[in-house]
Amino acid sequence: MTLQTAALNPESPAVTSEPATETADHQIATTISHSAAAVPQRRGGAWLRIVPAMFLLAWGGNHFTPLVHMYEEDGGYAVWQANLLLGMYVGGLIPGLLVASALSDRRGRKPILVAGTIAAIIGSVLLGLGFEIFWLLCLGRVLAGIGVGVAMSVGTSWIKELSSPPFDRTAGITAGARRPALTLTVGFAMGAAATGCLAQWGPLPEMIPYAVHAVLSIAALLIVFSAPETLARERRSAQHWWRGLRIPLVGHRTFIRLIIPAAPWVFAAAGVAYAVMPALVQDTLGEWTTMYATVLTVATLGAGALVQNLVPRINRWTGGRALVVGLTLMTLGMGLAVVAALAADPIMAFVVAIVLGIAYGICVVAGLVIVQAIAEPKDLAGITGVYYSLAYSGFLLPTVLAALLPVMPYAVSLGAVAVLCLLSLSAVSLASKGRA
Repeated sequence: MTLQTAALNPESPAVTSEPATETADHQIATTISHSAAAVPQRRGGAWLRIVPAMFLLAWGGNHFTPLVHMYEEDGGYAVWQANLLLGMYVGGLIPGLLVASALSDRRGRKPILVAGTIAAIIGSVLLGLGFEIFWLLCLGRVLAGIGVGVAMSVGTSWIKELSSPPFDRTAGITAGARRPALTLTVGFAMGAAATGCLAQWGPLPEMIPYAVHAVLSIAALLIVFSAPETLARERRSAQHWWRGLRIPLVGHRTFIRLIIPAAPWVFAAAGVAYAVMPALVQDTLGEWTTMYATVLTVATLGAGALVQNLVPRINRWTGGRALVVGLTLMTLGMGLAVVAALAADPIMAFVVAIVLGIAYGICVVAGLVIVQAIAEPKDLAGITGVYYSLAYSGFLLPTVLAALLPVMPYAVSLGAVAVLCLLSLSAVSLASKGRA
């Protein structure tokens, strides 16, 4: 029996060679049952109050993506500079993931998500004002990354807890993984769509998209204040927050064998789909490159969003191996990306984006289900932060590929990427069989 299957079947027996791997829903219920005893029993819905903030934090992380070409053409930035700005927010994302999760275990979920939203608002303001100031753009992207990191670690954990008893007794066993993942994916997609449209047809394309995001984020911030805190004061960690950065579950056998090889490909797929593919065809599209990049971003993340609710079924159909399915599609997509690089054809690039988007959607949820299954309540935010940190390390791939262009064209570098993806697929497949 695989761990993934155990995560989807509460009747499955525990695996005795590992630390307790009860379902995430049961673990969360055990932890917060006493601290939330005074919370009125309801049929869920409290998690929806966090959705606008998480949606807009994801929006802020990805609304730069369709503007890369604009910064190259109108801002005069080199290709490597534009791609560096695209990946720069990883510099804020990883601290946001890890530090925010540790702080939330000490201070509670709400104040940390509020702080992350404020950071994202400031980031959008700096991006809107810094079109011609490279360091200001870098700072704005870092702040946007902090916001996304907070959403992914603290927001995901908060929604997970609000999708469990006593806050929600009707949610399915994988709702705690699907709800935040879908919220983030739709936010990434809609943010890119709105920004791309405003930049293509609206006034002041270097400012207005960021202003719209900042205003909407302020409204979302007000809604967050009405959401119930799931971590009561008596249940919060008394240790210094930096001690919370130590997360023993990183050494868990399942995490090492399944998550570490697979996680970086989650956002590597997204980065290749909507950062590299437009670069391959920009000579053909000319002034429509920004709009094309927007379409590819929305198509990639839209495909990912549509497939996420199918992950529980894929797990059932494959005996808990949805992650293997996702990586198989990932490898196929990277192989097709080589063909797209050789052909420089917009239609082929669009097909690649769809395949990689589906692979992204499956992998992000399948990985999160595994992480939540092995996590105890006190480790949930921390291990979620580590998972997303690994996942987002792959978003630096377009920057690396762009830096290699003088010595290695995209067709060659993408071929190497496809081989590495195949090796990761092999490792995860073997690890999954070993747990059968």
